[in-house]
Amino acid sequence: MLSLLFFGFLLGLRHAVEADHVAAVASLTTKTSKIRDAIPLGLLWGMGHTITIFTVGAVVMSMDQLIPERVAGMLELAVGFMLLWLGSDVLWRLWRDRIHFHIHTHMDGVRHFHAHGHNNDRDHSASAHQHSHPVRIKCRALLVGIMHGMAGSAAVIVLTASQAPSFASGMVYIAIFGLGSILGMGLLTTVISWPMHVAAKSMGAVYTTLTASVGVITVGLGLSIIYTNWAAI
Repeated sequence: MLSLLFFGFLLGLRHAVEADHVAAVASLTTKTSKIRDAIPLGLLWGMGHTITIFTVGAVVMSMDQLIPERVAGMLELAVGFMLLWLGSDVLWRLWRDRIHFHIHTHMDGVRHFHAHGHNNDRDHSASAHQHSHPVRIKCRALLVGIMHGMAGSAAVIVLTASQAPSFASGMVYIAIFGLGSILGMGLLTTVISWPMHVAAKSMGAVYTTLTASVGVITVGLGLSIIYTNWAAI
């Protein structure tokens, strides 16, 4: 039993780095300005993911019935649309802020390169760019995690837990798996957010490229999931 629980913890760590999970959390971290604000987003994603798997696992094991294939396909499709929305939101914010790059030459011949954004001709002071909506962002991270817990590979975890010798041991397995996924996503969020926020401080072009890449990859992954699962419904 201990070996099974340890395996569940390791599987939870591994589960956190699946492509659609990484894309979703990377998109969320583009809305934060500090690494310490980004890390809780990964942890909240893991908590939402665990809440859903724990709930679905309890229902499946108590009823001794797996999720119908058609329903699983619809949930996967919903995840695809969610990723499409998250990626599009990143790209829209990038366009909205419209980053411009300029080369200036001073009278002494010194030239320098810098970037700044025009946010629909609104107040362009520094304070205008130093605000956030932490409650809304955290709620979004939790909801995205809950949605991810409903679909795809999460069903495999529930299936594995259903093979446990008892209901209690199956629920413990899911809880340990969830702990692994929470810690794994917290670590992953740190890895993702660090270069993004370093680039945001001093390298406008690099930051813009990284942010655009996150948006494009997330949109592409969402479209891929939608295309793959459309036939399932």
